[in-house]
Amino acid sequence: MRRTVRLLTGTALAVATAGAIAAPAYGGDTGGLEVFPYTVVPGGDVTVNTAACGDGGTATGDASAVGAGHFTLAPTTHEGEAIGRFRVPPSAQQGTYEIDVTCAESEEGVTGDLVVTLSSERAPVHPRGSVKTGVGGALGTDPVQTAAGVAALAVAAAGGTWLLHRRARGDGI
Repeated sequence: MRRTVRLLTGTALAVATAGAIAAPAYGGDTGGLEVFPYTVVPGGDVTVNTAACGDGGTATGDASAVGAGHFTLAPTTHEGEAIGRFRVPPSAQQGTYEIDVTCAESEEGVTGDLVVTLSSERAPVHPRGSVKTGVGGALGTDPVQTAAGVAALAVAAAGGTWLLHRRARGDGI
C-alpha cells in the first residue's frame, strides 16, 4: 500500500512540475511579445503588446512579413505595457509569420508569431432570399397580383365545394 502511494505521489509531483515548466508565462513575462489573436484570417485585426520596453516606453513594430508593414506601439497604464494594432491584408497567404518589435529607448527587440489561416471560426452565415427551385414565384411580389391569385384560388375552392355538394345531393353536374 505504501509503495503504491509513493508511486502515485511521485507521478503527480512529476506531472505538476513538468506542467509548471512547460506552461507559458504571460503575466510576469517582461521579455516577450503577445500577439492576439494568435490565429487570424486575412483581413483580420491583430493586437500586439509587450512589457519589454518598460514604463512609458514606445516601440515600432514590423509586420511586413505578413504584408502589413510597420506600426507603432504606444505606452499604456496596464503594467507598463506598450500596445499596437495592425490589420492583416486580405491578400495574405496561409502560414506562420514573425512579428518584430523594437523599443525606441533601448533598441531592444522582441518577436512573436502570428498564424494566418484561410478558414474562419466565425459565426455561421445564414442564407437570405428565395431558393431557385422552379416552383412558385411566377407572379412576383406585387400586392395586386398576389391579391388576384388569392381571389382566383378562393373562387376555385368555392366552385369545387358547390359542385361536390350538388353531387352529394344527387342533383348531378
